Amino acid sequence: MRLIPRALNSALVCGVIGVVVFLCLAEAAGRLGIISTAAFPLTSTVLVTAVKLVADPDFLPDVADTFIGWALGLAATVVVAVPLGLLLGSVPPIERALRPVTEFLRPIPSVALIPLAAFVFSDRLEMKVAMIVYASTWPILINTIYGLRDVDPVAKETLRSFGFGPLAVLLRVSLPSAAPFIATGIRVAASVALILAVSTELLGGGSDGLGSFIAVAESSPEGITLIVAATVWAGLLGLLTNGAFVWAERRIFRWHTTKTGAAQ
Repeated sequence: MRLIPRALNSALVCGVIGVVVFLCLAEAAGRLGIISTAAFPLTSTVLVTAVKLVADPDFLPDVADTFIGWALGLAATVVVAVPLGLLLGSVPPIERALRPVTEFLRPIPSVALIPLAAFVFSDRLEMKVAMIVYASTWPILINTIYGLRDVDPVAKETLRSFGFGPLAVLLRVSLPSAAPFIATGIRVAASVALILAVSTELLGGGSDGLGSFIAVAESSPEGITLIVAATVWAGLLGLLTNGAFVWAERRIFRWHTTKTGAAQ
């Protein structure tokens, strides 16, 4: 009997129950006429269409194109943002000098820059990667800087007292200590990257990707049903990628999750 309350306390189980209840309420609202099915299709219809999309010869290649752009953009972001964050977090004068620039660029909505990127980049994959890098840099950059600020100063001073230079202190103490913060930034950036990948495909033109599939679906006979079904798949991709990063964080940084209680 104790297994039942323990299972109900699981975040995964609670999340599944919440989704099922929401879908049932949405289905009931549609069938009772509370929500017009002309404006928004029944939940059951959307789910059936989403399952059928797996067999659509045009859908899976578009999903693959989105995933490739997402992966390339996220990888480029990590290559750019982590070293930049280490530099700004380790050298306060440089961080203070560049702070006005970062504070100016960071609040600019990334989606608003898509039309400009469409003029700058003729290749749609390059445009997608560039937009992902711009939008996804900030979570990694900020988490890296704050992670370096959280490093134990005693540990750094101890290493310096043994004659180690700034680079050795960074690699031996600061970077390992800030690694969980960097990993969290990468996880957040992965979700942002997926949003920008789909948004760029949707608003930036082109014929490939999940966003392009949604744009074309608007003029199809199934219309809104196909759009919502494809959007459901976009949400599932985001859920799966976030879950994969959470799982990796907990395995790689088990010592950190145990210390902070995040493993629960």
